Amino acid sequence: MVLRKDELEVQLKDEHELIRDGVLRDDSPLDVSPEFSRLCDACRVGDLKGCQEAIASGVNINARDSFDYTPLILASLCGHYETVRLLLESGALCERDTFQGERCLYNALNNRIRNLLLQYDYSKSTDPLQPFAAHITSLLTREEPKTSDICLTASSSTWNLHKFILSARSPYFSQKLADSPETTLWKLANTIPPEAFQIALRYLYLGDVPSDLGLTPKSQVTEEEVFKGIDKVSKQLEIESLWEGILAGSDRRIARQRHQDEIARGRAQIETWYRENVLRHKIEIDSSKAQDVKWTRDNGIFADVLLRADEDTTSEDALSHGIETPKASTNNIPIGPTRSPSRSRQPPKKQSVLFPVHRAMLLRCDYFQTMFTSSFLEAQLTPHLQIIPVACTPSVLETVLDFLYTENCHIPIEEALDVLFAADMLFLEKLKTKAATVISTIGHGTMNLPHADVNNVERVGAAERDVEVDADVEVEKINVYDVIRAGWFLKIQRLEEFSARYLAYRLEQYIDEEEFEELIQESASRIEKRQETDSIELLDDIRYYLSERFRLRFEDSGLEEIMNESNETNDPTNPNPNTETDEVILTSTNVNVDINETDPFMNGEIKTLDGEIAGDEFAADAINYQILLGKIDGLLERLKLDA
Repeated sequence: MVLRKDELEVQLKDEHELIRDGVLRDDSPLDVSPEFSRLCDACRVGDLKGCQEAIASGVNINARDSFDYTPLILASLCGHYETVRLLLESGALCERDTFQGERCLYNALNNRIRNLLLQYDYSKSTDPLQPFAAHITSLLTREEPKTSDICLTASSSTWNLHKFILSARSPYFSQKLADSPETTLWKLANTIPPEAFQIALRYLYLGDVPSDLGLTPKSQVTEEEVFKGIDKVSKQLEIESLWEGILAGSDRRIARQRHQDEIARGRAQIETWYRENVLRHKIEIDSSKAQDVKWTRDNGIFADVLLRADEDTTSEDALSHGIETPKASTNNIPIGPTRSPSRSRQPPKKQSVLFPVHRAMLLRCDYFQTMFTSSFLEAQLTPHLQIIPVACTPSVLETVLDFLYTENCHIPIEEALDVLFAADMLFLEKLKTKAATVISTIGHGTMNLPHADVNNVERVGAAERDVEVDADVEVEKINVYDVIRAGWFLKIQRLEEFSARYLAYRLEQYIDEEEFEELIQESASRIEKRQETDSIELLDDIRYYLSERFRLRFEDSGLEEIMNESNETNDPTNPNPNTETDEVILTSTNVNVDINETDPFMNGEIKTLDGEIAGDEFAADAINYQILLGKIDGLLERLKLDA
């Protein structure tokens, strides 16, 4: 239910007073830093890549600028659907019945964005670390598979716990376990009620503190005794913030804020421990010797399993060692080297990396959960840590572990596809979404590319280069053909849409390539029992984004009437305009352009894709639009496809 205006004003006044008094944290603080300004600018124009880079750098996406706008409000107001989705997935605040949340909904440019905001799970948007915290808390009661390595007892109560969590969260446990890592049983003082220990342990495992302190009518202790016990435990375990949380009061907003702060603090502590222990003790070794590594269970970082990832021996490595890589046939099947490698030079030895990790954290992944609860060998306890191979490179596996241990990871664009497939293999849907988001931000962000001089576009074979963009745009380390095939194989709509848009905005660079033709044929063959007149999904999308590409060029310049001169001219389903329409566009009489006027930045002339001289860049764009539609029709004729 939406708050009435008077109720919203009262609530807003209440919040401002609490924020002014320092009791409640401002969820949308003023931020005038250059980094936040760049994020806001990216949200205004829909620059996905700029948004992704700003978010990865740690900018507060819930802050507000000097005009009192948050990034989410800016993206919603300007109508950038994908940017709104990226912000929501990254933790942007949009709660109903709050000032900023209602403001965001009311200011959304269209119903598509408004429906996205309404359908989104607001609890996740306001607390992106909740899935991480929920898993840590669940370890307190999880019985299968067994992951605990220490048992704490107090009176008649016992708790099966995890040394690495206790060590990461409590300085007291960190010191004690460092001195005696082999400890498996710990007796607690009987003078402290078990209820106090239960609350302290739940706090260490990122759970919330119950308002009733866990007391029942059958409890043999009073509330005062539990409070005293919590005071003693918090001091002994050096977790004073627990006692501060107990004294915070019962205000729902303040309690939620403190819980979120504690989850963030706990995640940071576990991340620090993970980097200083797990990553610091990873082993790099020859693959031939990797399986012979013996790591005892009584180790100082409490690891109970080793994950193995093997390095790829790339063609560059082979060439650097005097080995020429095999030739490949047209279907990518190796047909043998061009010459025999020198016998005096040995090929590089394949390397492997072993990561000492904890089953308790691997259980966040359904793949390992199934493995450890089965009767497979990997689920059995052995004197030494079992080595489990994972079919990915060490850098990709490290990215996966970063996500499992910290809920946060940086995915380099050149590894995004590998991370995507690894996440799919391991059933990590959230990491899969993150990888797909990174991939879909490559290119020019807003897709409003500058006018290209088609005579200066460097032509490079698709098999020999990465994704290629205009001369003024950075070269991306990923191949768009691989991206769209990954989208088809993994059924990721986001990647299919991105690839079609990317190709449409650079169609002149791809339309004549043999691999592009193969891609269109693949798209056509994806329809079972395809009829001659059935549409081709990829081409339909490319036509749509091609129309968007050129229409946006004219809208941005206030010359939309050029594209609207004739419905027949702009209709993607009728790419063969008549001569009369072409004449209207070529002369550009409606925008008062002198055909002899030249552009000093284009060496005195502007040429279209077919080499003809155009009056200005807008006339050239209108002609190029028709040329590209004609090329699509020509491609369909060559492939004997009717779409």
